[in-house]
Amino acid sequence: MGPVEKAVHDDVEALGDLSEVEPSLAELAYVLAHTVDVLSSGECSTCGEAVPAEGSDRTLPQVSRELRQTLAQLMEGRAADDDDDGLGDLAAPE
Repeated sequence: MGPVEKAVHDDVEALGDLSEVEPSLAELAYVLAHTVDVLSSGECSTCGEAVPAEGSDRTLPQVSRELRQTLAQLMEGRAADDDDDGLGDLAAPE
């Protein structure tokens, strides 16, 4: 597991229980993170041996953008949950 993939695993684990489409988004993020590691290291995704990262100068930015968007979408639902503390509008005057 490369550094980007490990970081994504750690970040997703920190979210706690996943629900609805979050598990699918997490799995997609893992695959994209692994791809970023492979493209940036020139490592074969099948056997792990060093190989030239052919075309990574074009592909890596695209995969990185997709990873950022996937992680943002995964976090999007969490931001709405964090805003709702279950106390309603206690600070609002009646």
